Amino acid sequence: MILPDSRRDYREGVSTRASQGTVPGASAERAASRAVPPTGLVLVAIGSTQLGAALAKSLFDEVGPAGTVFLRVLFAALVLVALWRPRLRRFGRRELALAATFGVALAGMNLSFYAAIDRIPLGVAVTLEFWGPLAVALLGSRRALDVVWALLAAAGIVLLADPGGAADATGVVLALVAGLCWAAYILLSQRAGRAFPGGTGLAIAMSFGAVLLIPVGVGGAGADLLTPGVLAAGAAVAVLSSAVPYSLELEALRRLPAHVFGVLMSLEPGVAALVGFAVLGEVLGAREVVAIVLVVAASVGASRAATGAAPRDV
Repeated sequence: MILPDSRRDYREGVSTRASQGTVPGASAERAASRAVPPTGLVLVAIGSTQLGAALAKSLFDEVGPAGTVFLRVLFAALVLVALWRPRLRRFGRRELALAATFGVALAGMNLSFYAAIDRIPLGVAVTLEFWGPLAVALLGSRRALDVVWALLAAAGIVLLADPGGAADATGVVLALVAGLCWAAYILLSQRAGRAFPGGTGLAIAMSFGAVLLIPVGVGGAGADLLTPGVLAAGAAVAVLSSAVPYSLELEALRRLPAHVFGVLMSLEPGVAALVGFAVLGEVLGAREVVAIVLVVAASVGASRAATGAAPRDV
């Protein structure tokens, strides 16, 4: 899958600053990463993202999903603001309204996803959430073969939802809502990428999202958010879920065709299931495994089909 404009601009900005020597340790990091094949970088990035989610889930007993997501978005906002230093006075009401809407999508995506993994296994939640970017990719296509990928994904989602079965209905709905917010994030990021220079729009949106999460985050966790161990874990979640994968994917994108990168990223639901099993002890049944395989296959197929077409931000 192709990177959204704002996320791609973020990587390009980091790349530019690294080449100018303004990112501490950038040269050493790039030299080390070049010793690893680009496919390995993508897989490590995916693993880091899911490890971040697993670490986040381990915080739920102390500060709950809302407190955890507040810390993650807050730390991510601080990093982005320090990197891009946005000046609000430079933008009009229309641009700021766009950034605010983008922030709502970001906050909703993260909050609903964290609330989902509080109720259902990580691999199941990530797979259900994947319907959002898949829908954006498939709706923008006119290929007959993409109908097959849509049907495969739908079959996997129905299996995971398990209508009338033992699946936690609230958790399933929350994961699907996260997918809807992810789709909105993709579409809004395209507009923000055109309206703001570099990652400025993302920095403003993330800051707005952090403000939106204050009532639920602070209201749910209270003074526990100030515990040194919780703060350290929240910062680690932000690093594992954002800083590390962004840096590794940036280097991988320099050395991989976009469609190959998309195919590798399609493995994320499977990696999430493995991390959920290894770190959280979440054991999936045969039905869940088959469903994840169906969704991964649909995502791989949709990504490969985009090879000869114009890049699409999904």
